[in-house]
Amino acid sequence: MNEILLYVGSAVIILWGIAHLVPTRAIVKGFGDISEDNKKILAMESMAEGLTLIFLGVLPLLVTLMVGPQGRTAYIVYLACATMLLVMAVLTALTGARTSAVPYRICPFIKTIVAILFILGGAL
Repeated sequence: MNEILLYVGSAVIILWGIAHLVPTRAIVKGFGDISEDNKKILAMESMAEGLTLIFLGVLPLLVTLMVGPQGRTAYIVYLACATMLLVMAVLTALTGARTSAVPYRICPFIKTIVAILFILGGAL
């Protein structure tokens, strides 16, 4: 059961990270007529969040596949990834989730749910 929780959590956050990468160009365009430097910074930040989410899904996935969910090292990885997801959830709740964009509004919930899956998956 614990492996299923870890695999589901990993898959969800990897897909959510990819979903952050796909609209990067449209997000930057949505800011209208801004400087090229600001466009590059917005693109970088949007892609950085997506890549971070993908990494936070791939790392627990690899640990689970390579060494299994049992053991202290695996649990530390799951807790570290869950903690980072919770920090990102709070950041998003205080910033992007306060906009009218639905994906940003649901983002803290997705991050929190995956963090819970990682914690439970490592603890069971």
